[in-house]
Amino acid sequence: MTSQIRLQALSVFLKNQRAKLNPEALGFPAGTRRRTPGLRREEVAQLAGVSTTWYTWLEQGRDVKASASVLDCIATALQMNADERRYLHSLAFDSSSEPVPPRQEPVQLSPSLQKIITELAYCPVIVSDRMCNIVGWNPAAAYVFLDFAQIPPEERNMIRLLFTRKEFRRLAVNWEQFSSSFLSMFRSYYGEYVGDGWYEDFLEEMMGEHPDFKAMWENSQVSYAPEVHLEFRHARAGRMVYELTSLKVYGPDDLRCNVYTPAPDTNTEAKLRQLMETE
Repeated sequence: MTSQIRLQALSVFLKNQRAKLNPEALGFPAGTRRRTPGLRREEVAQLAGVSTTWYTWLEQGRDVKASASVLDCIATALQMNADERRYLHSLAFDSSSEPVPPRQEPVQLSPSLQKIITELAYCPVIVSDRMCNIVGWNPAAAYVFLDFAQIPPEERNMIRLLFTRKEFRRLAVNWEQFSSSFLSMFRSYYGEYVGDGWYEDFLEEMMGEHPDFKAMWENSQVSYAPEVHLEFRHARAGRMVYELTSLKVYGPDDLRCNVYTPAPDTNTEAKLRQLMETE
């Protein structure tokens, strides 16, 4: 990510955060001249204890210097959570001067990790890398979602599949929430790997091919490990309800396990068990 692109991403993020806030809830009059939702720039500056001019420059994507403490004041003014604060800092400070080298070899799951996801027999598990490429899964995931082995490795990107495969749109009752959870994780990577131009290329491709992706990306949250309640309408098993838990796998490949645990007080696990045992 070049400095210009990084600063533009920071600009968009600050504007989106500002637009989410209710002026009246923060003690500012609603007024009749507000043409856009959220706080004005001068109101954010007032809450953060900085000058309006300086904050305006920051939000415009100018290369202004900001200390960590000042960024924390802005984050507090914009009511950011911990993940959003981390994302703000990653965009404001260009800590990656060298581009991230592309991976030369496919990711190989360690035997221990493979055993863990296999042992979760009735919890679908998808293992992805920092680009949301699917690098591993267990049999339960193939039954609930689709057989990833039938998809060419270069196309096994979870974000891309969510917007290109009709199976996912039919499966998830709350498809937008399902997709948003992955976009929130993807945004966290986007801010963390500021030296890797792959992300800009991928976003440009997705926005050009999928108009609904653009709107969802611009409004996406930031979450390094979202916990999501998901309801599926499986073609063969019917209604299935899962809780998504995302677990980081420490190591050089920056992997994460997305574990779909059958929701309590439902017969989801029994349905999956029957589905898997009848084939």
